[in-house]
Amino acid sequence: MTWCRFFRHRLILTQPMLQNRGTPSAMSDETVIEISDVWKIFGADQQGALNAIHEDGLTKAEVLARYNAVVGVADVSLSVNKGEIFCIMGLSGSGKSTLVRHFNRLLEPTAGRILIEGTDVMALGSKELQNFRNRKIGMVFQNFALMPHRSVLDNVAMPLEIRKVSKNERMRQAAAFLDIVELGAWGSKYAHELSGGMQQRVGLARALAANPDVLLMDEPFSALDPLIRRQLQDEFIRLSKILKKTTVFITHDLDEAVRIGDRIAIMRDGRVVQIGTAEDIVMHPADDYVADFVAGISRLKVVRAHAVMQPLAEYTHEHGPLPENTPRVAESETLSTLINMAIGTDDAIIVEDEGTDVGVITRENILRTVIEGTEVS
Repeated sequence: MTWCRFFRHRLILTQPMLQNRGTPSAMSDETVIEISDVWKIFGADQQGALNAIHEDGLTKAEVLARYNAVVGVADVSLSVNKGEIFCIMGLSGSGKSTLVRHFNRLLEPTAGRILIEGTDVMALGSKELQNFRNRKIGMVFQNFALMPHRSVLDNVAMPLEIRKVSKNERMRQAAAFLDIVELGAWGSKYAHELSGGMQQRVGLARALAANPDVLLMDEPFSALDPLIRRQLQDEFIRLSKILKKTTVFITHDLDEAVRIGDRIAIMRDGRVVQIGTAEDIVMHPADDYVADFVAGISRLKVVRAHAVMQPLAEYTHEHGPLPENTPRVAESETLSTLINMAIGTDDAIIVEDEGTDVGVITRENILRTVIEGTEVS
C-alpha cells in the first residue's frame, strides 16, 4: 500500500471521530481552584484509618478490613485555571464524583485544603458557606433536579430568588439565559413537557443564571441518548467559549473528556494517576492503566502539530532553507489536517507559533506518528 493510500485508509476509518473541540477554551494562568492533600474516608473512625494509612501504609482493602472504612478520595492535589474546562474522569467507583463534592463542601473531607479564588472553603461557617455556594459555585447534576410545580422560567430564576432579586429582574435575567440555551420559547412550560435534553439545558441555564465564577458538572449528559448527548456537548462547548466559566466536568466517558476538556485528570481507586491535555495523556500515558484506558482513542483527534514537528533549525541544518511558498500551519493544528495536507503535496509543512516559524513536519514525521498510534491501539 502506498503512503497516500495508507493515509486515506486511516482517515476514512477514523473520520467519525475527528470532530473534537479544536482549540482550547479561553483560559488564563490564574489559578481559581486549588486543592491540596485531600482525603475522604467513609466510616466511624475516619481519623484512625487515615493515621493507619500514613503510619502503616495500609491499602484500601486493608482499611476496609481493619476499620470497616472506605477510602473515597486518597491524597488528591490539583489546580484549575481561570476559564479552564477541567475534566475529571474514571470508571465507576474511582472517586471522581466524591472528589467534586468537596469543592463546595457538599462532602466534608477527612483531611486536606480547598481554596477557591483564594477563599479557604474549609474555614467558612455555615452561613458563609451557604452564601459562597449561592454566589460563587453553580452545579449541574446528572439528574435534572427541576422543580415539577414550577415553570421552566421559574426554575431558571430560582438562584436569583434565593438572593432576593426582585421578581421582574430575576424573570428578565432568567429569560435571557433561556435564550442563551435556545429555549426562550419554552419558559411557560413545565419540566414534564420537555425532553430529557431540554431539561438538562434548563438545568444548565439555572446554574448559569446565578452567574457563578465556577461551574461543577457531575456527568450532566450521561443519562441522555447518544445523539442528544452529542448535541448537548456541542451546546456546552459553544457556551463555554462565550461565557468563559471555570468548569470542573465529571465524566466516565473518555471521548467526552477529549471533546470537552482543556485538561483531563484520570482517577483510579480514589487517586489521581495522571493530569494533562488529551494529547499528553494519549502520547505519554503515566502507567499501564492509563495506556489501556486511552488505547481506543485515535491520535487523529488529539495529537497536534507541535507534537509531530521537528525543530526548524535542525531541519534546515540538514536540508537547507525551505521555499517561501512552503505551506504553513499553526502549532495547534490536528494530525488529521496534517494528513490531508500531506496527501495533497510533496512538500514539507512549516509550523508557526504566533507568526514565527518554529518547526517542520515531513511525511515521515506524520507516518511515524500514525504508525505508533496504530501499534499502541
